This record gives sequence, C-alpha cells and structure tokens, in this order.
Amino acid sequence: MRNTDENEVPVKLEGKFAAIAVCWLLGNGCLFSWNSMLTIEDYYSSLFPNYHPTRVLTLVYQPFALGTIALLAYHEAKINTRIRNLFGYSLFFLSSFLLIILDVATSGKGGIGPFIAVCVLSGAFGVADAHVQGGMTGDLSLTCPEFIQSFLAGVAASGAITSSLRLITKAVFENSQDGFRKGAITFLSISAVFELMCVFLYAYVFSKLPIVKYYRSRAATEGSMTVSADLAAGGIQTVQSGGAEEDPKCLDRLSNKDLLLQNKDYAATMFLLYVLTLSIFPGFLAEDTGKHSLGSWYALVLIAMYNVWDLIGRYVPLIDSIKLKSRKGLLLAAISRFALIPAFYFTAKYGDQGWMIFLTSFLGLTHGYLNVCVFTEAPKGYKGPEQNALGNLLVLCLLAGLFCGVTSDWLWLIGKGW
Repeated sequence: MRNTDENEVPVKLEGKFAAIAVCWLLGNGCLFSWNSMLTIEDYYSSLFPNYHPTRVLTLVYQPFALGTIALLAYHEAKINTRIRNLFGYSLFFLSSFLLIILDVATSGKGGIGPFIAVCVLSGAFGVADAHVQGGMTGDLSLTCPEFIQSFLAGVAASGAITSSLRLITKAVFENSQDGFRKGAITFLSISAVFELMCVFLYAYVFSKLPIVKYYRSRAATEGSMTVSADLAAGGIQTVQSGGAEEDPKCLDRLSNKDLLLQNKDYAATMFLLYVLTLSIFPGFLAEDTGKHSLGSWYALVLIAMYNVWDLIGRYVPLIDSIKLKSRKGLLLAAISRFALIPAFYFTAKYGDQGWMIFLTSFLGLTHGYLNVCVFTEAPKGYKGPEQNALGNLLVLCLLAGLFCGVTSDWLWLIGKGW
C-alpha cells in the first residue's frame, strides 16, 4: 500500500490541463471506430437485412475483446504499455480504413462475403479495444483521478459525437441517391482520421508532459516495469531507482488474485453494470422498440440520447458531494438497475416514444456515473504496479459483462423466434 502523503503532486509540475485534454481525446479514440460501426447500423441493416448486423457485429466483437484482455491482464506486469497502446490505436485506424476499402471494392453491395469481411473487422476492433482500454485504464490508474475521469468521459463522448455526426449525415444525405452509403463512408473516413490523430497524440505528446512523466517515474520507483518505454519516450532513461534495490519491499506487490479478492465488490459492480447495459443497448434499442412517428430516425435518436446522457453521467462525479464512494452502495446501485429490464419491455410494448427516450436517457446517465465512481475510487491506496494491474482487471470484468449482456440479448432474440 502507498502512504497517503505520497499521493501529493509537486505544485510546479506543468501540463495537468493539457494531460486532461489529451486523455479525453484518447478516450474518444478508444471507442470512436466501434461506435462509428454501431451508429451506421441503419446502413448495415439495409445492406444485410437478413443477418441482424447490429446484434451479430456486437456478438463477434465481444469474444475477441474478452479473450484478448484476459490474456493481456494475466501478463500485464511484463507488457510494454507504450507498444500495447500504440498497437491498439493503429489497429483501430487500419480497421476503419479497411471498412472503407471494403465498401468501395464491393460497390456497397450486400451478400454473405462482404458481411463476413465486416465481421472480421468487427473482431479486429475487439482486439484493438482490449489493447487500448485495458492499457490506458491501467496506465492512468497510477496517475490522478482527474486523468482517468477525463479518459472515461472521452470514451462516452465518442458515442455522443458519433451519434451527432450520424444524425447530421443522415439529414444531409437522406434525400440523395445512395444517401445511406455516402453518409456511412463519410462517417468511416472521419473515424479513420481521428484514430490516426490518436496514434500521434499518444506517441509524441502525452509521454512528454511533465506531470505524466512524474507519475510514471513514481510508478517506476515502486517497481513498475510497464512504463519504461514511455519514460524513455519522455526523455527519462533511468527507470529503476537504487532505492528499490536497497529495499526489496519496494518491488513487492499483491498478486492479481489478491487484488481481485480485495476488490471483488468493485469487480462485481463493473460486471453487473455492463451486463445490464448491453442486454438493452444497442440491440434492443435498434430493433425492438416498435414503430413510432419518428420512423427511421427513432433508433438513431434513442442511441444518441443514451450516448449524451452517458457522457453527462461521467462528469457528475466531479461534484464530490454527490459522488458515490461506498463499495456496497455502488454494488447495490448496479443491482438495482436490473429493474430497467421489465421497464423497457413494457414501455416498448405499451408506452409511447417519450417514455422510451426517458428510460434510455436514465440508462445512459446511471451507466456513465457508476463507471467513473468505480474506476476513480478503486485504485486509491495501492502502489503503481498494483494500480495498473487493478485497472486491467476491472476492464476484464467490464468486457466479461459486455459479453454476457450481448449473449442475453441474443437469447432474447432466439426466444422471440429470431
């Protein structure tokens, strides 16, 4: 455990606000490509009407993400975080670019071949997500709470931004010939450019900020080996301190098993949080909400409302007086959200679109709020290597919850007779 006075940061360190801004942009990049694929679901639904693309692409994505993060979390102490994150952002860029190439090469035609290719790229997004989300969360867990809050807000902002852009492109191209396709290609192009920007931000900007170098240097003195390449990129060649050799206890850390047992309530909260959310979003919202006056805009509006309120929810914990810090309180809040399942079911069957928009907004608000509360509270009191490991373990629980949520959504679909 780290003493509380060691959490103090020298006042003269510069770059905190710049680091917060970069974390926000990198958080955007963590899911911008994937959210882009989800947000153009109306295009893929028209292209592959018989394959349930919204649900299938999510189902393909999750096993790759979960399997990759399980492997990375197990070996996190030996993995070069810089290479891991750069690989993830680069894979996001490459996969987004290949989606454009695929669409151009097939002239926007459907069929099983193009659909399988889209599924393969969806799996690539899952691998990239596991590298970036686990790597960045672990890395930022050994810094200050503001950094990880900003990163998580950026993750949510990617959904809000992509939803807003999709509404704009739909409005612009709706009445034009081949409008769906033009909007989707525009969307994917923006996504590819943004992911490339994230590669350069992480490679050439983030590592050189003084406050980032301070936190990573401190983690290195506590035995962290994952930050060495990033420190070298920031101009710090000496990673291990002599103090660590003089006092071997500095290099002692809890095992992953011990960390998970000590934080089983946080782990359960993350798992349940994502099980519930993914059992509703995006599949149910995109396909099972009935017919309403908004027509083809309805699913897009619901997804946009979820993303906007998810983003708002991730800023609410900045108000310390209303931030939930109790472990039991967070777990109970995650469990209580399961009341939303019957609420959504009966609203879709008997309610109007106003109630559905309200429930979707509440789903996003609580999801974002509880996310930030867990990720900012859990690492407190641990040493750098333990914080990095705990961040990876929580992301593992997150993705496990995602996978179970998507699976439950598919069981619902099968129960309806496909």
